[in-house]
Amino acid sequence: MLRAPGYLKALVLCALIGIPVSLAAFWFMVGLHELEHVLWAGLPHTLGWDLPPWWWPLPLLLFAGAAVGLVAGRLPGAGGHIPAAGLHAGGASSAALPGVLLAAAVCLPFGAVLGPEAPLIALGGGLALWFRDLARVPATPQSTTLLGAAGAAAAIAAIFGNPLVAAVLLIEVAGVGGPQLFAVMLPALLSSGVGSLVFTGFGRWTGLETGSLALKLPTPFPRVDAGDVVWALVLGVALTVALHPVFAVGRSVAAYVAGRALVRTIGCALGAAACAALYALITGRSPADVASSGQATLGGLAADPHAWGVGALLAVLLFKSAAYALCLGSLRGGPVFPALFLGAAVGVLLAPLPGLGVVPGMAAGMAAAAVGVLRLPVSSVVLVVLLLGGSAMMPVVILAAVVAFVTVELLPAR
Repeated sequence: MLRAPGYLKALVLCALIGIPVSLAAFWFMVGLHELEHVLWAGLPHTLGWDLPPWWWPLPLLLFAGAAVGLVAGRLPGAGGHIPAAGLHAGGASSAALPGVLLAAAVCLPFGAVLGPEAPLIALGGGLALWFRDLARVPATPQSTTLLGAAGAAAAIAAIFGNPLVAAVLLIEVAGVGGPQLFAVMLPALLSSGVGSLVFTGFGRWTGLETGSLALKLPTPFPRVDAGDVVWALVLGVALTVALHPVFAVGRSVAAYVAGRALVRTIGCALGAAACAALYALITGRSPADVASSGQATLGGLAADPHAWGVGALLAVLLFKSAAYALCLGSLRGGPVFPALFLGAAVGVLLAPLPGLGVVPGMAAGMAAAAVGVLRLPVSSVVLVVLLLGGSAMMPVVILAAVVAFVTVELLPAR
């Protein structure tokens, strides 16, 4: 297959597709980032508040729930798949793409406790298939698989900031194996590499921001010791067990919303907003800690974990988990970013335990949470190691990920 002329042509097409897909992903992420900044920082500051008031999430998520309910009921593709079902690489189509992008645009910046990775996968796969049809390339099952994976990888490399994460993630999400593995993943790796170059270079040229997952952790990293290993095993089990009912509730919410999509989506969105409002009333902190994906809050938590008291950490874990479950079943987005934040928050909360520390706790917590949500151990390890910016915590990350994967496989099916 690798030597076939048709496959080589598809490989060249995938490299070319990586350029427009990465540019589209760049502007999509810029739009989401700028709109979120306006809604949660610029507008409150203009109105005279240093932080958004406690009630701020209520009107924003009311709008998001109504808009997503309308998109889900009226546009092809229903705005994308339900986040509680996990992350999927297939099913992208050019017909469903407008609804997916619209649902993400009216949902994620307005405070949905979800990330942008699922819409980006749909964006990349849908655009790749659209370009295939535009170039009049024969629509065969092989070209659909190759180009869909390549487009999704080019787009997902944008948000995770590394083509290796995109390639590994698509390996596990697509579920391919055997002789077809390299045939599918070579285009994905090539396209994601091209997309990463274009995305990074275009961002530096324009000076615009899309948001970053890079964590500014205290350096140098501590050496891994026996205590870190033991706590990594404990966190791997505990976080997986804790996240399991969150997704179970998310699945139940999805079944509930399916009956009357518009009204019940609005109700669930307002429920998530109430979680953020109650958190702000109780702690005096910004409701943005609970609302939205947690990407920006995760960076702040990593940079200054001591700014969070025990009460604030417990409150954000409780309220963000509840809002996360509601959004998983009703709104549109990806499940990865809130899980990473919850795992990191648990790691910081438990850091004072004997033999643990902030960096090992966050590393093990993020790895366990990512595996508990995605059920993709290799992708989770690569993602967390790259987020940490070094391999010093790799043993802790791997142990937590493996234990979490074994635990999630032993738990009852969602």
